[in-house]
Amino acid sequence: MIFIPYEVKNGAENMQIDSDLLNGAINETLEEPIFRLYGWKPACVSLGRNQKSDFIDEIFLKENNIDIVRRLTGGRALLHDNEITYSFVCPETYLKNGGNVVESYKEISKILIDAFNQIGIELDFGGVKKPQKHPDYCMLVSTGADLCYQNRKLIGSAQFRKEGYILQHGSILYDYNLNLLEKIFHEKVDISSIISIKEINPDIKKEDIINLLSNVKLL
Repeated sequence: MIFIPYEVKNGAENMQIDSDLLNGAINETLEEPIFRLYGWKPACVSLGRNQKSDFIDEIFLKENNIDIVRRLTGGRALLHDNEITYSFVCPETYLKNGGNVVESYKEISKILIDAFNQIGIELDFGGVKKPQKHPDYCMLVSTGADLCYQNRKLIGSAQFRKEGYILQHGSILYDYNLNLLEKIFHEKVDISSIISIKEINPDIKKEDIINLLSNVKLL
C-alpha cells in the first residue's frame, strides 16, 4: 500500500490531490492501493458532485473565512473543519467485491473499523435514523456507507468510480461547532444522530487519531 502522510491543504488543493491520485493510478494501471490522510485550512464546505448550491450563503462563508469546493463524489455538503479526512484509491480488482458498491464500502471501511478497535472505539454500519426531510448537511443522512458509534454517525464516506478504479474518501469527525453548522446549513442539527471523537473520549487528541491511521494494516 502506498501511504501519503497527513498534510493540511486548502479545499481546492485537497480535492485536486484526490483527483490526481485517482487519475495517476488509472494512467499507471496501479495494482496496489493508495491511502492518504489530510486536513483543511481554512475550513471548507464541500458540495456533492451533483448537489445544488442554492442554500449556500457565500457572503457568510467569505466573512467567516470558509472556502467552498465541489467533490468528485456524490452526497450532500460537509463542513470540513475540526476533522481528519482520508482517501483510498484502488482498482476494483484489488477488492474481493470491488464491482459491488455496498460490499466495496465495507471492505475499505474495515481499515477504519480495525484501527479504531485498537483504541476501544467499536464502529459499525448501523443505525442513524433517516430524517423526514432532505437536509443539506451530509452527516444528518445515513447512506449505508457510513460508520457509526453506538448508532451515531462518526465517519461519513463517499465513492467515485472511473475506468475500473475506486476513489473513496471520508470525513472523521474529531469535533464540531454546532452553532456554525446550523448557520451554514440553515437547519437544526440533530446531535443525537452524530458524534465526535472528542465526545467519545476527550482524552484522545487529533494527533492520536492521525498516528493511529498512519499505521493501518493492509486489507
